[in-house]
Amino acid sequence: MMKRILFWLNNSRLFSLPMTFMSWLVVFLYSLKAGGNFFNGILALIGIAFAHLATNLFDDYVDYKTEIAKPAKAQISGKSKCEYLKSGKATLSELLKVIMIYCSIAFVIGVYLTFSAGWGVVLLALIGGIITLTYSKISTAGFSEIYVGLAFGPLLFEGVHYVMCRNFSAEVLWISLAVVMFTVGLVYMNNLLDYDNDVAENKNSICVWLRDKQKAALGLLYLYCAGYVFCLVLTLTTWNYLYYLPILILPYVYEVYKSAREYGVNKDFVPPVKRWYYPLDNWEQVKKSGHSSFYLRLFLARNLMIWFSTLMSVAVLFS
Repeated sequence: MMKRILFWLNNSRLFSLPMTFMSWLVVFLYSLKAGGNFFNGILALIGIAFAHLATNLFDDYVDYKTEIAKPAKAQISGKSKCEYLKSGKATLSELLKVIMIYCSIAFVIGVYLTFSAGWGVVLLALIGGIITLTYSKISTAGFSEIYVGLAFGPLLFEGVHYVMCRNFSAEVLWISLAVVMFTVGLVYMNNLLDYDNDVAENKNSICVWLRDKQKAALGLLYLYCAGYVFCLVLTLTTWNYLYYLPILILPYVYEVYKSAREYGVNKDFVPPVKRWYYPLDNWEQVKKSGHSSFYLRLFLARNLMIWFSTLMSVAVLFS
């Protein structure tokens, strides 16, 4: 039983949950300092995490259904989508059951928070539900970054703040916009790494629209710069100079951008792994799989988001 649970958690892309947890942590600390409800904040994290995992699996469901309806094509990118379905390790029926379990947990938590915090939760949950159900279609159309920006930015931050403090906050909105640029950066990096495959399958993304891998890599840098601009806005509106702390990781920002450019030139090139690149999930196993070039860049973008959120959490905590 435990082995099967771990199997589905792995298929749900558990490695992506830090982007949920770290985003939540920033606003949780802010709301807690404002006298927010601790228990509601914890429940919000659990609900958001299961909604996130459900979205990941539903994306797999739509992708797989779409792919099997097309003629077989060679995989161009550095990873194989829906591999657990293609190999027969799981069926579509099992996949739908797991999605329903995840959604049910999120729904029950949402009902409790509605009675605890107010009916504003219903509106927030409705928006979140629409995003979950339509993400795959929107992603195929090329707007995944916008959806992720909305879901993990204003919706998540204001939602957590609302269930904890029963109000919305302009400062929370600015914080969400700063942090979410680095969350969107992770999605953008994934699309950048998938550039060749998306072009071959006529799948749209911002990277594909740019029609050049080096221009697309530069787009990643613009996203990170936008995050720093929102930090500046926060500082000027709150006079809390701790919001400048993320400047400390500018060298890491350059490392991630550089690795994205290198992948555009040679997607098989694996740069030397430096000590500060970690954690790299199951790295030895990833290297054996032959996908290390792809996943190293993905992990770097994820870890950069973690570092940025950590420094923002410190800024909030000691403000």
